[in-house]
Amino acid sequence: MVRAKIDMYHLNLFSIRKNLIIRLGYRSWRKRCLIRLSAVISRLYTFGIIGFIVFNASGRNLYAHPHVFIVQRIEIVFDDQGLSGFKMRWGFDEMFSSMITGDYDRNQNGRLESTEVQTIKEKAFNYLSNYNYFTFIKIDGKPFAVKYIKDFAAILENNKLIYEFFVPCHVAAIRQFKKIIIATYDPSYYTAIFFAKKRPASLSLSEPYDVRSTTRQDKTTSTYYGMVHPWALFLEFRLKQ
Repeated sequence: MVRAKIDMYHLNLFSIRKNLIIRLGYRSWRKRCLIRLSAVISRLYTFGIIGFIVFNASGRNLYAHPHVFIVQRIEIVFDDQGLSGFKMRWGFDEMFSSMITGDYDRNQNGRLESTEVQTIKEKAFNYLSNYNYFTFIKIDGKPFAVKYIKDFAAILENNKLIYEFFVPCHVAAIRQFKKIIIATYDPSYYTAIFFAKKRPASLSLSEPYDVRSTTRQDKTTSTYYGMVHPWALFLEFRLKQ
C-alpha cells in the first residue's frame, strides 16, 4: 500500500515535471519563434522602406536619366588684364541634333542660317539662363553667377548640332595663383555633359601668364541624389614672375 502510494507520488512528480518541461520548452520555442519573426519583420520593414524610397526616387525622376548627351571643349580666353572668359563648344548627340534640325532648319538645306540660329537661341537655348547655362564657376572657392552669355552660334557639322557661346568671367591676374573651377552640368541630370577626349581645353592670348589646367570630375559637387559628380575644368593662373 505504501509502495503503491510512493509509486503514485513518483508518477505524479514525473507527470508534473514532464508537463513543466513541455511548457517551458514550448515557451522557449515560442520565444525563439517570436524573436525570429521579429527579425524577419524588421528586415522586411527595412527593405520595404528602402524599396519605397528607391521606387519613388526612380519613379519621380524616371525622365531625369540622361536623354541628351553633350561632348564639350572649352577655350580659356585671356586679355591684357587676366582671364576674360570661356568660349564653350558643345557637340550634341545624333538624336537631339536631328530633333533641332527637324524643327528649325526650315528649308531643310542642312545649314543653319542666321534667322534659324536666332530662332534656336530664343526657343532652344535661352531657357538655360534659368540654370546658369549649365555652367557653374567658382573663383577661389566663391561661386560666380553666369548672368549672360555672348556670341551664340548654332552650326551643323556632319549632321551634328554644335552650340558655341562665350561666358564672360573677368578675373585680374596677380602674382599669386588665382584658382578657377568651371563645372558644366544639368542639375536635373536630363542632360549629361562630358569633355572631349582629345583637346578638352585650349588657351588663347595666355602668353603673359603662368597657366595650369586640367579636367577631371569635381568630387566636391554632386547631383542626382549624390550619385553623379560633374566633370570640371580646374584652372590656375598668375602673372609671369
